[in-house]
Amino acid sequence: MMEFENPFAFFLLLLVPLLYFLRYLKLFRGITFPLTLSDWHGASFDWRQGGFGFLSVLARVLAVCAYACAVTAYAGPVVRHQQKVYSSRGADIVFVVDTSPSMAAKDIGGMTRLDAAKQAIRLLADSDGGDSFGLVEMARDAAVSVPPTMDRNVFFDKIDKLVVGGLGDGTAIGTGLSCALFHLERSGSERRCIVLITDGENNAGSISPYTAARLVREKQVSLYVLGIGTRGSVPLEYVDPKTGRMYSGYLKSEYDSQTLSKIASEADGKFFTVESLNALAHAFDSVARNESVAQSYRVRNYDTGYYGAFLLAAACFACLAWVIRRVLLQEVL
Repeated sequence: MMEFENPFAFFLLLLVPLLYFLRYLKLFRGITFPLTLSDWHGASFDWRQGGFGFLSVLARVLAVCAYACAVTAYAGPVVRHQQKVYSSRGADIVFVVDTSPSMAAKDIGGMTRLDAAKQAIRLLADSDGGDSFGLVEMARDAAVSVPPTMDRNVFFDKIDKLVVGGLGDGTAIGTGLSCALFHLERSGSERRCIVLITDGENNAGSISPYTAARLVREKQVSLYVLGIGTRGSVPLEYVDPKTGRMYSGYLKSEYDSQTLSKIASEADGKFFTVESLNALAHAFDSVARNESVAQSYRVRNYDTGYYGAFLLAAACFACLAWVIRRVLLQEVL
């Protein structure tokens, strides 16, 4: 909410009605000289304002707006913010997200599986400012998009850039888990976890997902496996980012939940079947609840001033009023 450092400045706005009241009493008006434009005993000259009357009123309104904006700028408009500055480290959470073509299936609340996952990740990261979040993109191969960071802008930018087919077709679960573990094993955080979101079986990569899961357990990293998607025939549509070709049709969805559950079991982790937005929210609530870390922080207050914006608006209104009076109405005084 906007506040003002000098709110008493708004009393200056009372000068506007005072000025018009004095003009109404003819105590504060310019000197005028009557000038008769008519023939002797003839008809007098009739002034037809037409559109000029409207322009004259508009110029006055713009002048009042310019004055009001200038007074507002003088009042010192600011928006006050509060920011938590953490003095202790929170949890390190790395998301391993499947971007294979099957993630384009639209069966999670009317959204594609990938879009639903991205939305849930954003909500979790946005609600917890003290944790560090990382991202691993996984398909035929796996690549780290961003290591664990507290910079939400960088993390959200990488989330938004996730597209189906970016790393080809296939699902290299073992490679994805290994990439995430590489960036977590040296972390000094009290809590470290990997959240694997996939809809397929391991059919790519040279690293066994069970071997990777056992390494996750040995490094004392938590693992959450989310098998996302429904079974049956589901609509699918996506554009291959490499060729620009559009693929559209129906996918016979049958992901291997037993394998995913076994991967979670090898790491002493948890497996969630996600077939709806509610199930997805429940899984992420479990992650947030189990991986929470008590942190110490201080609150930093800072202000954002809007003096310049109101001064610029005042200048624009004043210029428009001047153009109407001097150019359109051709007033001199």
